[in-house]
Amino acid sequence: MAGRRTSLASLAGQKVDTVPGQSDPLLLTLPLANLVPTRFNPRRNFGTDDDLKAFGLVLKRRQLQPAVVVSRTAYLKLWPEEESAVGTAQYVIANGERRYRGSRAAGLTTLNVVHNEDVAKSRADFLDAVLSENNDREDLDPIERALGIDTMVAELGGANRVAEHYGKTGGWVSQQRKLLKLVPELQQLVSSKEMPVRVARDIAGLPAERQVAAWDEETARRLEPKPAAPVRRESTTPASAPAPAPAPTPAVPGPVYRGKDPAPEALLVQPQPVEPAAAPVSPLPEPRAEEQAPNTFAPVADDITPVTTAPQPDPSPAAVLQLPTHDWEQLADIVIAELPEAALHSLTERLLEAVGAEPSSQSA
Repeated sequence: MAGRRTSLASLAGQKVDTVPGQSDPLLLTLPLANLVPTRFNPRRNFGTDDDLKAFGLVLKRRQLQPAVVVSRTAYLKLWPEEESAVGTAQYVIANGERRYRGSRAAGLTTLNVVHNEDVAKSRADFLDAVLSENNDREDLDPIERALGIDTMVAELGGANRVAEHYGKTGGWVSQQRKLLKLVPELQQLVSSKEMPVRVARDIAGLPAERQVAAWDEETARRLEPKPAAPVRRESTTPASAPAPAPAPTPAVPGPVYRGKDPAPEALLVQPQPVEPAAAPVSPLPEPRAEEQAPNTFAPVADDITPVTTAPQPDPSPAAVLQLPTHDWEQLADIVIAELPEAALHSLTERLLEAVGAEPSSQSA
């Protein structure tokens, strides 16, 4: 019985690649002569020659990130019409064209790359690989990004397929591509970030012959001085003065009694508010003794406790003593208690003369 050949790789459980790099990416160091960038890279601004040379010298010391390449065969299966552009190169660069240019500017001969054939499974996969790294690293300006989306639309057969690939809407794809309707000089302003993307999309909707004038008008408007914000001035109206404090009420003397006996309740002077001074009024003459009304006051209790007050300044003479006018007995008690003996004799004689009696010998 004829024997059957057995692959040693299959016995070891390893994958077998018909093309190197088809299943497992390979890290290689390839000569620059075997590499060519893809024509579908939307990046246009790689820097000046001096910038590229300086970048290449950095790569000479250490290249931290390799470029991504696919084989010539895999690439031409997707785009047979690109054979003349590929030439004799064996690998096509999907990502890393600036590293390739920098290496050439610095005089290097090799470049570290990752060979991954999965990138060339379809046109969508390859174009997405071309755009993804630049988008992730924000290396693309808005115009370059629009070019990449536009290339995908052209190569994949419509905006809907691109939108589906990125999980976006058709409107998102249209907004990205709208910038390409700008005239070249305005596209340059967008790439240099002199024109905001929002303004650029508005101007892109105008006819080409009106776009430059529209940008000039927008620029003039932006240069116009903005009106100054109104200055908030402090009010010049004087603040209302606080209401004057009420004048203190003059202290009214408390009850005062200068007699020898405890003061009866009727003789206690109660504090009264001070009224404004009025024109003096002639006092009414006191009634004579025979004209006074009979005593109708109830006897005053002897146990009335005098009211004591805090020391007050000496009051005016008119407020020292209030004399009763309807109780002659109390009046007599007060007069006797207050007047000296000589004054009492004089008062007695006056009283006797008033009633028409002769003064007694004792009063003389």
